[in-house]
Amino acid sequence: MAPPRNVVKIAVQMRDAIPQLIRLDQAKPLAAVLKEVCDAWSLVHSERYALQFADGHRKYITENNRTEIKNGSILCLSTAPDLEAERLLGGLQCGSRERRRETLQHLVLLAPDMTFAQEVISRDGLQRLGTIIEDGDDLGELLALALRAFLELMEHGMVSWETLSIPFVRKVVCYVNMNLMDATVQPLALRLLESVTLSSPALGQLVKSEVPLDRLLVHLQVMNQQLQTKAMALLTALLQGASSTERKHMLDYLWQRNLRQFIYKNIIHSAAPLGDEMAHHLYVLQALMLGLLEPRMRSPLDPYSQEQREQLQALRQAAFDPEGESLGTGLSADRRRSLCAREFRKLGFSNSNPAQDLERVPPGLLALDNMLYFSRHAPSAYSRFVLENSSREDKHECPFARSSIQLTVLLCELLRIGEPCSETAQDFSPMFFSQDQSFHELFCVSIQLLNKTWKEMRATQEDFDKVMQVVREQLARTLALKPSSLELFRTKVNALPYGEVLRLRQTERLHQEGTLAPPILELREKLKPELMGLIRQQRLLRLCEGTLFRKISSRRRQDKLWFCCLSPNHKVLQYGDVEEGSSPPTPESLPEQLPVADIKAVLTGKDCPHVREKGSGKQNKDLYELAFSVSYDHGEEEAYLNFIAPSKREFHLWTDGLSALLGSPMGSEQTRLDLEQLLTMETKLRLLELENVPIPEQPPPIPPPPTNFNFCYDCSIPEP
Repeated sequence: MAPPRNVVKIAVQMRDAIPQLIRLDQAKPLAAVLKEVCDAWSLVHSERYALQFADGHRKYITENNRTEIKNGSILCLSTAPDLEAERLLGGLQCGSRERRRETLQHLVLLAPDMTFAQEVISRDGLQRLGTIIEDGDDLGELLALALRAFLELMEHGMVSWETLSIPFVRKVVCYVNMNLMDATVQPLALRLLESVTLSSPALGQLVKSEVPLDRLLVHLQVMNQQLQTKAMALLTALLQGASSTERKHMLDYLWQRNLRQFIYKNIIHSAAPLGDEMAHHLYVLQALMLGLLEPRMRSPLDPYSQEQREQLQALRQAAFDPEGESLGTGLSADRRRSLCAREFRKLGFSNSNPAQDLERVPPGLLALDNMLYFSRHAPSAYSRFVLENSSREDKHECPFARSSIQLTVLLCELLRIGEPCSETAQDFSPMFFSQDQSFHELFCVSIQLLNKTWKEMRATQEDFDKVMQVVREQLARTLALKPSSLELFRTKVNALPYGEVLRLRQTERLHQEGTLAPPILELREKLKPELMGLIRQQRLLRLCEGTLFRKISSRRRQDKLWFCCLSPNHKVLQYGDVEEGSSPPTPESLPEQLPVADIKAVLTGKDCPHVREKGSGKQNKDLYELAFSVSYDHGEEEAYLNFIAPSKREFHLWTDGLSALLGSPMGSEQTRLDLEQLLTMETKLRLLELENVPIPEQPPPIPPPPTNFNFCYDCSIPEP
């Protein structure tokens, strides 16, 4: 007979004692369960003991999380969290270095548990750890353990980073600025300062004033990937907290100190693989670097600015007066203005007064900057572009100024200039670290591509929007390849002419074609169940392989990872925390389990509880697209296992797999694409013998019956 649903069979261990196999009634108070366990081992004062999971992070069992105990769980009897916290904090006062080291190691092990952390914090544990950090009596292992324990306790969010004292922060800054510091201490100190900078503007200013940029550059140049990553994290945090003017000065200084070249040669092209966290920080650095263009992008041209008028005249003169000759020498003022207006129209401005074209924001003055950069750094290409098109009379001229303005808008959209940084994105482009003035250089390549595409399309002014759509596609496809240099970008984008774009469009359209002949549609419908079963099998295999997920908090981007996979028998989700850089764990080593039978539903997007708590800011848009949760029974309450997928593809694979486990339809975009691809391939294989044979829209008519049926064999007549 099966036990009641609220009774689980578990094992309880204790050091130097024979384990107990018990039937745990979840309806019984935890204190009563502890009393029974202690009585079996003849232990008095059961209130001094607590139950913990024997594996993983040794989480304490409480009334709130006791439903996580499943059949077959192994628990251990240990000291109650309040007494353990008291004992460990007392051990920190011990004069023996070895005793303090063991105490800190145990503290680091238990600090991730919320129950234990509450007991430590309520007993001024953070202050005691802060004293060890501030005193700095031991600059080696003890200090590293104290910093790690302090960080683990602060990560629970029970205490604000803004409550840290200025002397404490200055001491941590001192560890960052020290030479010949222990290699395990400085990454932890940098991580602490990053949290302080992101959480407290006041203390962030203190960190900015106390940590020189040169010191961060020194840490970045050390061939220690963890130290490089944490130094880059603090650097991007300082840049994000700075004003626009301060950020520009900081980036200019860093570029003067050759940081860009170092990142390109020694981090991006390092022999060691680039970690996810470093990739994110490089994305943030790229976004901040391109963000310096936003003020120019949002500033319209001022027709009363003498400097801007001179820049426009310089643009005109570079095209039509390359030798610096004066316009219309000896002509009247009206005649000179007429010639000037005509030349601005030849230059491709829609109005005789170019200021009217540049009043639009975006791109504002950024378009003028791009045109000036092109005319000064590629004068021959600029003159050829303008003169070649301004002298044509067949209505196929490509307007340089109008194209430049629209192309600048297009580049700003593709590169998301002016948009807030994502908390999780990693899609930086190495090309922007390969040389200075990368945006303007990219414009120079793109405007020449636009002229080339215009000729290939034999476009007229009426086709301007069509040309821009093709150019957008050419640029987007090439940027998605993440070329490592501008020259490689130039090569790849020029290898994508208008004809190739049409071919790609046609191929994609054929893959998505839905208006097929009825017989083929009927064949596709018959194939769908078998192919959906194949997709379902692939999704479940992917869940069995497992995925590394990153923990995200509302305060900042965390650097912790956790792994989740489906058991081979498809009955249990197994998960647990892992260290960055370690290989994926085996399912048996994962401490947490969630039976598939307990899962009620799969939630996505804004329906997920961990996304609802983060608000509705623009910076959380990417989280909506990657967030999903699993709701399950947690006693009498409903609980959630929350995920942030590392990519859109992983999001689709996991939501499909979970839906398949629950018997729900797999409705993701990835499933639709996979099904369409498999249907296309299978249909083509089935129709190989009918190649070049037209398939009629309607089946052929059934011929009329014959005039007699004498050819039929009568089975009723016995054979002789």
